[in-house]
Amino acid sequence: MTKVTIPDLYAKKQRGEKIFGVVAWDTHMAAIADRVGVDIVSVGDTVGKNLWGHETMFEITMDEMVIVTKAVRRGVKNALVSADFPYGPLQEGTDAAVRAAIRLVKEAGIDLLKLDGAADYPETVTALTRAGIPVWAQFGLTPQTALASGIPYENQAGKTDATSGMQDRLIAEAKALEAAGAVLLDFTNSGPVIGPKVVAAVDIPVIGGFGGGPWLDGRVRLAQAAVGYNVAALDKQPSGYANVAQVIHDALSECADDVRSGLQIKGQPGR
Repeated sequence: MTKVTIPDLYAKKQRGEKIFGVVAWDTHMAAIADRVGVDIVSVGDTVGKNLWGHETMFEITMDEMVIVTKAVRRGVKNALVSADFPYGPLQEGTDAAVRAAIRLVKEAGIDLLKLDGAADYPETVTALTRAGIPVWAQFGLTPQTALASGIPYENQAGKTDATSGMQDRLIAEAKALEAAGAVLLDFTNSGPVIGPKVVAAVDIPVIGGFGGGPWLDGRVRLAQAAVGYNVAALDKQPSGYANVAQVIHDALSECADDVRSGLQIKGQPGR
């Protein structure tokens, strides 16, 4: 395997090859994804809610994003590493956003910076590009735009195909973000009607996570969701590709039985 570059992603779009990324929050998950050969390992700001037990995704801090991104960076050799801003630096203004981005580059070694709700901040996209920081611009119905709309993010899948006026606006936003300097777009909650139109409207790759589909240039999937890692998978069969939570549960139960039976633990001397 060789190091993935941004021009590699452009070449994939031109050849019609799909780009694949995963969201990871720890060294080992990132290293496994890197061995699979993913193009991007994305450190999402949803780590607080989906891994650390926060009530909302807006509680995560910049210090925490630096820590988790450094952990992911240690596990990745070939894929591009992207990190999200937590809620705050982008909204505080261009200068604050550039300072925060430089911190993620210097302290955590990111290759890309993903901006949620970037369509509202094209001037910041341009400023970050001038600072030499590649921008992955997320637009559409996103977690941070959901906060403003009051509509639960999980209920927004496919809503961007609702009206022609919304479709025209999203195409214009995609073009504006490309013109502002974004190297990649994350079209969240795209649908099968507007998705292909946005892909055709810009030269940069358009990929999507939640609410996306095969009509885009690629997909991003939460690693934990793909493998059924969350505790909820113990109560309901996950819809992904595995049930790792059940495997962990059964392994720890077996370990507990050995301890309670006075046996040595597997992997320890004498067993």
